[in-house]
Amino acid sequence: MASSSEFVDFVIEQIEDVGHITARKMFGEYALYADGKIFALICDNALFIKPTEWWRIFIGTALVEAPAYPGAKPSFLIEDRLEDREWLSELIRISLRELPEPKPKKKS
Repeated sequence: MASSSEFVDFVIEQIEDVGHITARKMFGEYALYADGKIFALICDNALFIKPTEWWRIFIGTALVEAPAYPGAKPSFLIEDRLEDREWLSELIRISLRELPEPKPKKKS
């Protein structure tokens, strides 16, 4: 089942003070970017955030890991705290500090 644009808009509205957030549609699902750096996927109207070590500490026992789609590496599945803007935004800020910068695109 493809994700709805309404769910994507809801998730983006929940994220505060982490940079310019954009969503890119890919095969009926979405990738989320902050200032050009990918940090999450939305698949089947569920938010999957790329795992980092600091996130494991921040999330603690509420950690649920699952693949965003068949064959994908496990990501953190955020279910119960989507409406907690402060928590979700802090989680993403922590992640963005650990995730690598995007690779420069090759000129053709």
